[in-house]
Amino acid sequence: MIDEKFDAIVVGAGMAGNAAAYTMAKRGLKVLQLERGEYSGSKNVQGAILYADMMEKIIPDFREDAPLERHLIEQRFWMMTDNSHTGLQYRSDEFNEESPNRYTIIRAQFDKWFSSKVREAGALVVCETTVTELVQDAYGKVIGVKTDRGGGQIHADVVVLAEGVTGLLGTRAGLRKIPKPTEVALAVKEMHFLPQEVIEQRFNLKGNEGVVIEAVGTISKGMTGMGFIYSNRECISVGLGCLVSDFQASGVSPYQLLEKFKSHPSVAPLLEGSEVKEYAAHLIPEGGYNAIPQLYGDGWVVVGDAAQLNNAIHREGSNLAMTSGRIAAEAVFQVKSRKDPMTAQNLSLYKKMLDDSFIMKDLKKYKDMPKLLHIQSQNFFLTYPQLVNKAMENYLRVDGTPKKEKQKLTMKSFVSARSWAGLFGDAFRLARAWR
Repeated sequence: MIDEKFDAIVVGAGMAGNAAAYTMAKRGLKVLQLERGEYSGSKNVQGAILYADMMEKIIPDFREDAPLERHLIEQRFWMMTDNSHTGLQYRSDEFNEESPNRYTIIRAQFDKWFSSKVREAGALVVCETTVTELVQDAYGKVIGVKTDRGGGQIHADVVVLAEGVTGLLGTRAGLRKIPKPTEVALAVKEMHFLPQEVIEQRFNLKGNEGVVIEAVGTISKGMTGMGFIYSNRECISVGLGCLVSDFQASGVSPYQLLEKFKSHPSVAPLLEGSEVKEYAAHLIPEGGYNAIPQLYGDGWVVVGDAAQLNNAIHREGSNLAMTSGRIAAEAVFQVKSRKDPMTAQNLSLYKKMLDDSFIMKDLKKYKDMPKLLHIQSQNFFLTYPQLVNKAMENYLRVDGTPKKEKQKLTMKSFVSARSWAGLFGDAFRLARAWR
């Protein structure tokens, strides 16, 4: 048992937890960070995209020693059928800038590095420790935690819940509800290792340049989900994720979908000859703005995935996590500096600061999009990708058929698959959700 009292206890050492612990420790607060893994990142084999602007606001010189894989110069979007894809891509040499905007990272390595910075800032980081219970006083105010190490309670003025989307502390204490299956996606991912020069050749890269591919279509069998491919230095992260509710309803396993995605004729050549060394599954919050729980209370705040702060439409998670951790830490510091108690009224500053940030503005703007994509998943993830690819095939196949007949054939395919009223209705609903 740790007998001393802390200004803050941070539960979790992912992006949000490390950002919160580092920011508070750097400002002189007495911080204890508790992590159930052997070390920060030990349970995370996820590959990810790091957004430099958000990281710079926490550690301005992070590029000097952070374990970065490749800076991204190209983004590809694929709309897939079982044997084809129609693509959109953007590639720019402007991204070969002195301080690149986006990087691929391997979370196990990056989180471990980030945790070392938390320690350097002065926080006490204790790993292999599971927080089993939030300690509350007679009035319901959170005043500390209990852990599986036994020995009683550890007290603090405020507890920062950075426990991830599956965290049970907040739900057990009645601070928030367990996320619904429609609000969480299950993603599976593999790491395929290849020589650096082979990766650069296959993706048309040089040096530390990188490419990200994101794909939707029949690969998810009509479920709300997508596939993804990240180019790292000496490995390729490939994976696929769908809503948990869709997996439950369909009975299809994530592993089956991933295997089919990997064998697709557009994907298989990128992975050919690779050695698979890691396979993992993880849950991702997908509920958007409407699924965000209460973010603060007497003696506590919640950040990152535990707060459903993930922009699924723009595939942004890590930047929202670390930004929410930083903002929560800054709010706690302001309350502490005024020598005010950590009441819900005072900690509401965190919510106000979050509302003023890009996080809430973006999530609120697209608040109806997750529900729309879920309700219309068969159309957006199955029917329309098939129609678009068939239209491209008809357009490009030269077989003596007059072009006017090809146009009629394409239009007939769209009408037979979906009424024009239905097509315009989906387009209208999508435009409204995107407005």
